[in-house]
Order: sequence, then structure tokens, then C-alpha cells
Amino acid sequence: MGKVIFWVVIFIGGLVVTRVLARKAVQHAMDAQRAQQQNWPKGALKDAEKMVCCNHCGLHLPRSESTFAENQIWCSKEHARLGAKQHA
Repeated sequence: MGKVIFWVVIFIGGLVVTRVLARKAVQHAMDAQRAQQQNWPKGALKDAEKMVCCNHCGLHLPRSESTFAENQIWCSKEHARLGAKQHA
């Protein structure tokens, strides 16, 4: 009886692993198809960049395009000079 339970558990574990791998493959294929439909460059989904928010105007922009001053994030040097704006 113990051997039967062992093989049933192994079989169910194999099914679970197969299902997880199949879902990952489908998700990867859907991401690739979406990127191709939108004419994104290859690998664009992996190279996605974190978005940040300007402390003055609230504009969201990629981190690489933002300005850092006084441990705060700004969309431009002008907004860094003006400082944080009080939002109502």
C-alpha cells in the first residue's frame, strides 16, 4: 500500500510541475506575440525601466530621464530649483 501512495504522489507532482512549466511557456509566448504586434524591439519587455514621479509637478517619467537633487526626484533642473510643490 505504501508503494502505491508513493507512486500516486510522484505522478501528481509530475502533473503539477508540467502544468507550471506549460503556463510559463504560454505566458512567454503571449508576451513575445504582444511585443511583435506592437513593433517593440526584441527584449523590450526585459529592459522595461522603473517610472518615477516629479516632486514638483507630479509628472511620471523613466528613472533615467529624471533629475536627482537633494535626495528627491525632479523632471527637470528648473523644477529642482523651484522645489517641491504642495499638492492640494
